Amino acid sequence: MTPTGTLVVDLDGTLVDTAPDLMAALNTVLRKDGYPTLGLEEANSMIGAGARALVERGLTAVGADLNVEEVDRIFDDFFAYYTSHIADEGRPFPGAVASIERFRTAGWKTAVCTNKLEGLSRKLLSELGILDRFDAVGGGDSFDMKKPNPEHLWRTIAAAGGDARSAVMVGDSETDIATAKAAEIPVVAVDFGYTPVPVETFSPNRVISHFDELYDAVIELSSVGAR
Repeated sequence: MTPTGTLVVDLDGTLVDTAPDLMAALNTVLRKDGYPTLGLEEANSMIGAGARALVERGLTAVGADLNVEEVDRIFDDFFAYYTSHIADEGRPFPGAVASIERFRTAGWKTAVCTNKLEGLSRKLLSELGILDRFDAVGGGDSFDMKKPNPEHLWRTIAAAGGDARSAVMVGDSETDIATAKAAEIPVVAVDFGYTPVPVETFSPNRVISHFDELYDAVIELSSVGAR
């Protein structure tokens, strides 16, 4: 029989190409405060640790030396703008939705585990029309820890009604791979996400270049019991 379990996917850079909207929001607040804007190519080194980290990294990149109160103000402006423009250009990566549906049809639980705030994550998935494809969304503020703490992944799996012993993680970054390894869960990495170095550098169990490859990769990992 084909094994079933819980498929857990990262959001930004794995499931959805969010870089255009995130960088547009960041550039909007940078421009407002008189700072230079950043190119989309900068996204690889900035996205992945949550919205606050993105703003802080953006400010560092343009040479801003601000106190906490000023950073808080700029983050509030970023959050307000991004919330209103969360899905202007961002879309699921090619084949992503069909792949998730294939797993669900086969009896798998599906979940999102992200350092993006849960409310923003749910809003994004809802605006893209795919929130109902997931049994749980574990955001960066859903629990009292976040990736790379393995507890974030374990609790997301539990929230989906799954079992960590039959789960597989999908991600695009060092953080995702480190989280899965710490949780002793196999990890498939996509090579089209947001990482400043090739994702192979972090030794995931498998690397794919398109979501069409995901189902076979996960089933193979599940069949061999790779841990």
